[in-house]
Amino acid sequence: MNRLLIVAGLALLFTGLFWSKFRGLPLFRLPGDLVIDRPGFKFFFPITTMLLLSAVLSIVLWLLRR
Repeated sequence: MNRLLIVAGLALLFTGLFWSKFRGLPLFRLPGDLVIDRPGFKFFFPITTMLLLSAVLSIVLWLLRR
């Protein structure tokens, strides 16, 4: 649990430090992300982005357990 908290804290730290570079990534605009934009209503559901982030997080956690 301690290692997980340290890794999560470091991930948040690096995300905060490099936020301007992360904003340039095409995350949340991938093919498969649902966007419904109508007058007075906008719905956004990032299916593909969440699947990609889940896979990356699963691999990182698997590597940390080894």
